Amino acid sequence: WKDAMDKEIVALEQNHSWILTDLPQGKHLIGCKWIYKIKHKAGGSIERYKARLVAKGYNQQVGVDFFDTFSPVVKHTTIRLILAIAAVKQWHLH
Repeated sequence: WKDAMDKEIVALEQNHSWILTDLPQGKHLIGCKWIYKIKHKAGGSIERYKARLVAKGYNQQVGVDFFDTFSPVVKHTTIRLILAIAAVKQWHLH
């Protein structure tokens, strides 16, 4: 598992996934944990070991660690409206 963990750390560092900084006063760490998974080949033999480092977001408290949540998902009616406008204006959609 150590090789899989090392690979994950290298990938996170290459992607500039974080910036080390001092913890602001009045804030607390949420921590992280390792998730392990064994990837199998079609025949059932082990292909590789995979490790992911994930944040323990479930430790966050509303009003302390965050104030609002949102999901960037488009509504069905919005898609229909855009398609209708595109049809009227004879736009080409890609």
